[in-house]
Amino acid sequence: YNQVFLLDWEFITYNSMMITLTLIFDWMSLLFSGCVFFISSMVIMYSHSYMISDLNKIRFLYLVLMFIFSMFMLIMSPNLVSILIGWDGLGLVSYCLVIYFQNYKSHSAGMLTILTNRIGDVAILLSISWMMNFGSWHFFYYMFIYDNWIFYLVFLLILAGFTKSAQIPFSSWLPAAMAAPTPVSALVHSSTLVTAGVYLLIRFSTMIYMFNCDFFLMLSLLTMFMSGLGANFEFDLKKIIALSTLSQLGLMMTILFLGYPYLSYFHLLTHAFFKALLFLCAGLMIHVMNDTQDIRFMGGLTYQLPFTITCFCISNLSLCGFPYLSGFYSKDLILELMTFSGSNMFIYIIMYFSVGLTVSYSVRLIYY
Repeated sequence: YNQVFLLDWEFITYNSMMITLTLIFDWMSLLFSGCVFFISSMVIMYSHSYMISDLNKIRFLYLVLMFIFSMFMLIMSPNLVSILIGWDGLGLVSYCLVIYFQNYKSHSAGMLTILTNRIGDVAILLSISWMMNFGSWHFFYYMFIYDNWIFYLVFLLILAGFTKSAQIPFSSWLPAAMAAPTPVSALVHSSTLVTAGVYLLIRFSTMIYMFNCDFFLMLSLLTMFMSGLGANFEFDLKKIIALSTLSQLGLMMTILFLGYPYLSYFHLLTHAFFKALLFLCAGLMIHVMNDTQDIRFMGGLTYQLPFTITCFCISNLSLCGFPYLSGFYSKDLILELMTFSGSNMFIYIIMYFSVGLTVSYSVRLIYY
């Protein structure tokens, strides 16, 4: 549980200059990369049949593989420079995947995505240059340094995490990125891309807790609340699921800033699985409905697609936190610890109201 393996790979040696790539293998990175690889293999198997009539499916497959590789680079590196490689790879490949269908809507959504992700890349670059003050880019050395200068580093990292995880004020790109194909939405916007920011902040969590983060706590609470409210008035199936992803990300960020990073990680893993299943079922439903994404036209699909709707309802109930499903354990533990954390009344009210909104839009999805 507490064993950490560091793998140093010297891939270029020139006179006395030596560039090494460091990979870290501990329980967190191994568990998360296993989750990502499992979901991405399912998504690739699904996209073989989903994109069968597409002309560019080889390009699609290459883009997804590049995406998985950059995610692996991001998860496995304890070094901020190699984290930047994976981070930029995620931003670039997600842009290429969002503009995959070449029309006006896709291009505008892709520009929104890449420009929002640029802010996070600039924040990571600035924090790399800030770390040159301290002599190394490995973040293991900074975990217990308390310095006034560390605050700027923490602020830049929180900014990067907020742009990647689409919190307020950067939350507009995640519903717009639904112009991508459905397997991409399942892989990217459920389990992989949007959780990269949460993962980064979990990695740096001991540094974050040196400072008071109530402002960021309020921002993530507002993200959770506003996206839950917006999902109740939306009729596009993929946009509803995107807004629910945004709501769950707000929940993870809230519990992270309250001081429980491992609980946030647990919710990240459980959420990745059922949200990917939800997206894949939604893709099949859209495919059967002849590319109609409006949920008002989707009544009576239970008789045409019994197995798909069963899986859809199970993952939806897990999103609500139905007892003895995976979402129940993480969400119940989060609410219990938040109740015992002694926060103020406003946080309680918004938190429980947001969870109620989650149940509301899930029931609305099942009802239509």
